[in-house]
Amino acid sequence: MTDTQPSPLALAEVEAVARAAHEGQTDKAGRPYAEHLRAVAEGVRVRGGDEQQIAAAWLHDSVEDDALTPEWLADAALSRRTKDIVLAVTKRAGEEPEAYARRILATPGALLVKEADLAHNADPDRLAVLDEPTRKRLTEKYARMRALLGLEGSETR
Repeated sequence: MTDTQPSPLALAEVEAVARAAHEGQTDKAGRPYAEHLRAVAEGVRVRGGDEQQIAAAWLHDSVEDDALTPEWLADAALSRRTKDIVLAVTKRAGEEPEAYARRILATPGALLVKEADLAHNADPDRLAVLDEPTRKRLTEKYARMRALLGLEGSETR
């Protein structure tokens, strides 16, 4: 018996796990949630993210949404960095936005994943299908988080 770690899941395997975990879930606009995960993963890729960050992008909402457990993440065949990024971008109950932003900024690789997440969440085409109060609330929420993360001057798409 060896003490070697299993090889990390390939990106296609991470994508399959994420899609299965969020099966049947929809976003605020009623679209399949997997579309958001794909968009964030692609956003990380086009921003120059590496495979560990792309894997984290696929899984970025999995623990927060109770689609996967923290125990699953801890035991998963993923790099420590990927797990750390997922945990950094996972909001905690009652957590202040400033504390959330500090954790993201303190975790190597997490800012790029959150930037891609915010960019997709704030996409005007996605927000356009929401009612006005929800659109206004979310637009302000995303803008505040971008400011806390020092992203206010960067692209939103």
